[in-house]
This record gives sequence, C-alpha cells and structure tokens, in this order.
Amino acid sequence: MKRNLFLRRIACWCSALALLAPLAAPADETCNSPYMANLITGQEDYVHVWTLGVAGMGDGNDKLVTVDVNPRSGQYGKVIGSVAVPGRGEAHHMGFTDDRKYLWAGRLEDNKIFVFDVGTDPAKPRLVKTIGDVAQKTGFAGPHTFYALPGRMLLGFLSNAADAGGVTGMAVYNNRGDFVARYPMPVGKSAAGDGDGYNYDLAVNPQKNALLTSSFTGLNNYMSELGQLIKNPEAMKRFGNTMVLWDLKAMKPKKVFNTPGAPLEIRWSLREGDNWAISASALSSKLWLVQQDGGGEWQARDVGNIGDPAKTPLPVDISLSADGRRLWVNTFMDGKTRLFDLSNPRAPAQIYEKTTGKHVNMVSQSWDGKRVYITTSLLSKWDLDNDDQFLKLYSWDGKELKEQWKIDFYREKLGRPHHMKFTAEAHRVGAPKLAAAH
Repeated sequence: MKRNLFLRRIACWCSALALLAPLAAPADETCNSPYMANLITGQEDYVHVWTLGVAGMGDGNDKLVTVDVNPRSGQYGKVIGSVAVPGRGEAHHMGFTDDRKYLWAGRLEDNKIFVFDVGTDPAKPRLVKTIGDVAQKTGFAGPHTFYALPGRMLLGFLSNAADAGGVTGMAVYNNRGDFVARYPMPVGKSAAGDGDGYNYDLAVNPQKNALLTSSFTGLNNYMSELGQLIKNPEAMKRFGNTMVLWDLKAMKPKKVFNTPGAPLEIRWSLREGDNWAISASALSSKLWLVQQDGGGEWQARDVGNIGDPAKTPLPVDISLSADGRRLWVNTFMDGKTRLFDLSNPRAPAQIYEKTTGKHVNMVSQSWDGKRVYITTSLLSKWDLDNDDQFLKLYSWDGKELKEQWKIDFYREKLGRPHHMKFTAEAHRVGAPKLAAAH
C-alpha cells in the first residue's frame, strides 16, 4: 500500500513536470535551472561563496560567505557576513530551489547538505536545515550538483556509499528536504548504450524533454593528493568517459555518448531555437558539443581544444553567456581564463585569454555579460599555492578583463573560496516566471 502511494506521488510529480516544462525560462547564471522563478537581469547585489574551512584559520569551519557586490553600496567589494557550519567536509557546490528562496550547499566528504534561507534577507543568509542521512537514504555519496525542478531538487552524486567509487546516480528530494526517489546511472550494455556509471554534472532543457549528465571521477580519487593521484596509473584509469541523455519526464536514459577525457560542467544554450549543450573535458582539454542532427537524433562531438592538451591545463569550470555566443573557460593548472566565440558551436574559436591567478577554479558571469567573478579553490587536496585564495571581480568591455577588486580569503581568515551564487534585494529581482508545484 505504501509502495503504491509512493508510485502515485512520483506519477503526479512527473505529470506536473510535463505541464510546467514548456513554461520554463532562463535563470541569470546559465548554470542555474530554467525552472527557477526569479531572474536577475541587472546588477546583482550579493555573491554567496561556499568556502572550505582550513584548520587553524579563523574558526576552521566550512562557511557560506556573503560579499556585497553592488557598486552603489558603501560596502562594495567587502565581506559583509558569513555563516559557519560545524566542521570541515569538503564544501563544494550549491544550488537554489525553484522559488530561489533557499540555497542548498553540499559537502563531499561527509555527505551533508546545508539549506540556507537566502530569500528572507539575502544580505544575511540563515542556516535552516541540515540533511545528514543522504548516503543512507539514497545509497549514493558525494552530493555534487543541486538542480531545481518544480517543487523538487535533483541531486547528482560522485560516488556510491558502498565503496566511494565512480559508479553512482542521481536522487530527487522535495523542497522540504525529504527524499523522494533515486536513479542509478547506466552501467554496462543497455538499449541506451554502453554506460560506465559515472556522474558529475547535470542540466535540463525542458523544451527538448532532455536531461544531460556528465562524468568525472569518484570520491576515492577526489580525496587523494593530486601529486599522488597523477602518479598512480590505476587511479588515473578511474575517470568517466561518457555523457548520458535522459528522458526527463520518464527519468530514463535514452542514449550514452562516448566522450573521453572526463567531461565536467554542462551548459545548455538558452538562445531561442538552439538545440545544443556544451561541456569541457578535464583530462583531454576538449570542448564537447551535444546537439541534435538534421534527423533529430542527438550526437556528441569533440569540437576543439582548450589551450594545449599536451600540457594538461585542466579545464575546471565554464560559463556560457545568456545569448549562447560566448563561453568563458577556467583552467586550473595554468591559472588562465579563456573566452571562446560560439557563434558556430561546431567550431568554437578562442578570442581572448588572461592569467587571472596562480590557479583558478570557478567562473561566473552576470546575465548582461559585463561582470565576471572568479574563485580559486578546487579541492582541499588538489589546490596549488594555497597562499593565493581569492574571489575576484573583473569587468568585461568586450575587449579586456579589468580587475575591479580582490578579496584575499586567507587574509580574511575565511578559508578557501569555491562555488558562487548571486542574489539581489527582492525589489530588484524579476517577477516570477514559473509557478512551483509544491
């Protein structure tokens, strides 16, 4: 009886998702879910930075750091607050709920998820819930990606809870933080193709009823020292080489793509009429395009290099412009930020590059493309030159990145800055575009 009730609830959720899909509209950072209700098209007011704690530095805890980024503010470019969470657990990525009122932030090492209220007062986030039984409920470990669905949160994981290896899956929670369902990644031969079971990022194109997932590596590699990992031939074999296209409404894999080199972040073009997504592979330093061909069949292809692959620049994050024509790419090992022209996504062309740090990780641009934010920390055991941990803001005038300010997180005794999310005061956020199905 309980099982039948559970299945009916899943069916209702899928029906709601199907009805809402055609109404979806873009969010301000193109990494955000198109189901998010509010759009910041102008100047963002705050940047929230999910930050790794460092033993002996300040309170040593992981924390959500809030920075005032409105140039009209007297605190422009300053840290205005932080919310510490107990201990250190490899703070990594975050994601908004569909109503943009709550920010879910995950830790890879202990599988905890922290839910912050950023809607009541975005200048002063509050920790309102901690979800500590994720591995037990889902069977997966290393919560990595948090992606809003109507009334739900779709989570992508790096590992399974049994052996911390790369075979893993996804899970759905409701916005209250209750576990709803789990979806293993395809492994071995199937009607969809030959799957390796790996997962990293995920992104949705509602108009195409398409969920796309990528792959990287499991927690065993994530939590190893970078120098030791590179010297371990067996460990270097344990990286994903696939992307998977899913039927979003049915939550079933439709096609497995062979994409060697461990593809990372996925960005769908939001430009009207476009039918493609782009990703970057970490180990092979390639740009991968997933696009429908003339017959409507989805295909994946290597469309170009990022830097010199022989030097392993290690692409780590990408940010696609709102019009789908420009792609920022950060490479960790050489500390460079590159810009690609995607006017023809099948033939990306690098048009700019700049060294923005000793090593850089995340890159986020504003909706209008005029501001580019960069942070440094990748993983606690992979970071290089750990005295250089910062958040920087650059302006982009179409020709040059110009540094506006830099916050030294070590000098501020905050830790290592990783993922970023934008918020704005309520009166400056666009009207809701999508009703949430709670």
